[in-house]
Amino acid sequence: MTSKRYTPIIIGVGDIKNASIKSEDAIEPMQLMVQAAGLALKDTALNPLSVQKLRSSIDSVSTVASWTWNYHDLPGLVGEKLGVKPKYRLLSHHGGDSPAKLLDEAARRISFGESKVAVVTGGEALASLSACAAAGKLPPPGWTIPDESATKISLANFPKGSENLGALHSIGLPIHVYPLYENSFRAHRSQSVEENNQESACLYASFAKVASQHPISWNFGLSPASEETILTVTERNRMICFPYTLLMNAFNNVNLAAACLLTSTEYATELGIPQDRWIYPLAGAGTHDSNDFWERPNYYTSPAISKSLDAAFDVSGLGKDDIDIYDFYSCFPIVPKLASDHLSIPLLSSKKPLTVLGGLTSFGGAGNNYSMHAITEVTRQIRSHTLSKAAPMNALILANGGVLTHQHVIILSSRPSNKPYPSTNPLATEPTPPPPRMAALPAKEQREDAYIETYTVQFSRSGAPEIGFVIGRIRNGERFVANHGDARTLAELSGRIGSGEIVGRWGYAWKESGDDGRNLFTLDKMVEQKL
Repeated sequence: MTSKRYTPIIIGVGDIKNASIKSEDAIEPMQLMVQAAGLALKDTALNPLSVQKLRSSIDSVSTVASWTWNYHDLPGLVGEKLGVKPKYRLLSHHGGDSPAKLLDEAARRISFGESKVAVVTGGEALASLSACAAAGKLPPPGWTIPDESATKISLANFPKGSENLGALHSIGLPIHVYPLYENSFRAHRSQSVEENNQESACLYASFAKVASQHPISWNFGLSPASEETILTVTERNRMICFPYTLLMNAFNNVNLAAACLLTSTEYATELGIPQDRWIYPLAGAGTHDSNDFWERPNYYTSPAISKSLDAAFDVSGLGKDDIDIYDFYSCFPIVPKLASDHLSIPLLSSKKPLTVLGGLTSFGGAGNNYSMHAITEVTRQIRSHTLSKAAPMNALILANGGVLTHQHVIILSSRPSNKPYPSTNPLATEPTPPPPRMAALPAKEQREDAYIETYTVQFSRSGAPEIGFVIGRIRNGERFVANHGDARTLAELSGRIGSGEIVGRWGYAWKESGDDGRNLFTLDKMVEQKL
């Protein structure tokens, strides 16, 4: 490692959409990534000879792990298709924070002189894979032989039986956990269910308008979903888990890829890349909360989001007033709500954009790779701004992964920082908040008085409440995870009967008989209504 520090810059970006959902048009994720990287090379505005020199200098390929297909060496395959043998080949973990994290790490390697030219890319082809499955063409013809030893991302990997508290109570998927936060956050702000649902629908309707105008969006050119459409429960917009309708959930069946090309200002100058193509990563920061959602300190804040935002501002030297564009990850409405709340940004009346893409429902989820498209779009918007105005422009991207588990923030600018790129992720060794004590509930005969911290209800495809999920506390403050204990409780949790706020309501909690017995909870108005 040299002691000299270099200034990392983004010099090229590219996005690809395979809009066809015909099985004969299926293109695998790796090939989509290669196409996106090819567009990023062209985006540098270099002549063909200089592009070839730039391509041959690629020594780092970082790829976002694909939901669609398992590869033995995805970054190596991308490098091979690009005609290079990178010394750095990195594959991310499975999480939507990965694009920002990989970009941050690539910029850091360039700043230390460890890497000369880096490609950061990711892509999905879930729509094509579904089409091939429906046509009985699996594996899809011509796709790379899959790595059968790799972990597949599917509901089949959801833990079974008593493997953990979540699995025992059939809860743990994103459709379950994000609503837990939404309901708690609503109660924390003293909103009614109706007010909260209206807010979510209004937010996502504004996002849908953005997506309808973005050429890479899966819904480009279509009429954006209205607030009323998003809010109203119908056969086509059924309730998934309370309070989220289908149109408040991420949509992942897309064929999208994106790539970013990074180098140093020194090498860009040598190659002759015009400075109006240069975008400066100023800093990145990221951390995580407990993988086990029942160990989180509460469900109306995300310590990982708050810490990542604060740390990114701190190491970049900027504050929230310096940011012109935000892109908050939005698989569910609660993520931009928590980020906006932490920064005291008006959710529905912000003068600064909270999304450049339109969210994972309307733009398309793109597996783990959504925020790569945010990075490419922000790069284009900053370039466009600086061509017409002398004022600098700064943008912040919040990338979220897991079930509000992993967070990474990256800040991009039209101007360089007055200090070297941060030498480390400032939150690399940040501990997760200490978990609460978990209750060992007694049998029904000795049931405990307990209250609800948060909750959600999963609905069947026919629209009926199916199973209730409760996170609660007993009188000594210990936490428990439980399912609904009777039909009346399920009806109240789902809003079918009763009125008023469910969070904070008291009832009874106990454990079913047997070593693997579930915890159950019932609402009961006879229990004293105070902590």
